[in-house]
Amino acid sequence: MESHWLVLVSLALGLAIGAGLMYLFHYAAQRGRQVADVVAPTVPDGVSQVLDVLESAGIVIDPSGNVVKASPGALALGLVWDGRLAHPEFDELATRVRETGAPAVADVDVSKGRFGDAVRNLQVRGARLGTRYIVLLAEDHTEAVRLDEVRRDFIANISHELKTPIGAVSLLAEALEPASDDPVQVRKFAARLSAEAQRLSKITAEIIDLSRLQSADALHQPTLVDLERVVAAAVDRNRVAADATGVTLVAKSAKDAYVYGDEALLVVAVHNLISNAIHYSPAGSRVGVGLRHADDAVEVSVTDQGVGIPEEDRERVFERFFRVDEARSRHTGGTGLGLAIVKHTVQNHGGDVRVWSQVDHGSTFTIRLPEASKVTPVPELSGDIRKETR
Repeated sequence: MESHWLVLVSLALGLAIGAGLMYLFHYAAQRGRQVADVVAPTVPDGVSQVLDVLESAGIVIDPSGNVVKASPGALALGLVWDGRLAHPEFDELATRVRETGAPAVADVDVSKGRFGDAVRNLQVRGARLGTRYIVLLAEDHTEAVRLDEVRRDFIANISHELKTPIGAVSLLAEALEPASDDPVQVRKFAARLSAEAQRLSKITAEIIDLSRLQSADALHQPTLVDLERVVAAAVDRNRVAADATGVTLVAKSAKDAYVYGDEALLVVAVHNLISNAIHYSPAGSRVGVGLRHADDAVEVSVTDQGVGIPEEDRERVFERFFRVDEARSRHTGGTGLGLAIVKHTVQNHGGDVRVWSQVDHGSTFTIRLPEASKVTPVPELSGDIRKETR
């Protein structure tokens, strides 16, 4: 073969080999990228930014069930563990979406932590994200579920509480007619009718007060309130009851104890605490009411020497209609709403209420409110009121 043909054949062979090598390099690079996508997948553009600002808990998973992206909310709720979904219910929902291709919704109860029995009620929505990924969005409905349970309990309780005085009024009214010729019996039935009517009126009034406190605008126009005056008014309301039961009522106040809020509501709250203390105290004992400054707050404490509250009941005393001693409470005319009103009043004023108690030694209820001189005056207050702030 002539030399120029050899050169041409060699050149063609070199080009073929070079093209083959280039193809192999390109194929290897493409496979490497595919493997990298499987090992370290990335979500579509913009999804990460959306998940980072999402209020709901958001999770993106790949076809293998690996979590490729999770929002801060999902991590805070403990929905992701070691790169996987922490709860099998989420895996089941993702599998359903992957198999059907249609969005799905499920209500899932998950534990709040690794210890304890408390649970969160989550509503989880799943949908496809592109062709490879599944996105899960979880909203925490725990508070809504709790409020719904409280509402159902409240309706059941109020039906029971109103049934008793209404039934008594009906029976007493029926008994009056046969006893019309007996003045003694008429007076007796009339007195009991009056007592039941007062009880019914008190329950109704406290239900209205509680509903008002739970409304969004319970304190739409707060003013500067002198807690020394609040304590004095609440103590005066209970002087007669204390004297009638042989309980000594002692009050100690502090000067310049101001808060922003509703004076009438605060008087009712302190009055309820003092009234409870008197009712649950034996004759000859003392009920103390104290007002003091504590750091950036003002505290009102009511201490009695009564029967005390068992430890298992202390967390429940602020629930509507809850009574530690059912028989004694009915005997004293209690409705079971007084401490619930205290709790909501204090919460509406930005404070809290605490209880210390020891069975057979008494209890102390403490209202803690932010001091007016330590908080920013609200816009509704007039210039004259602002000048009174220390």
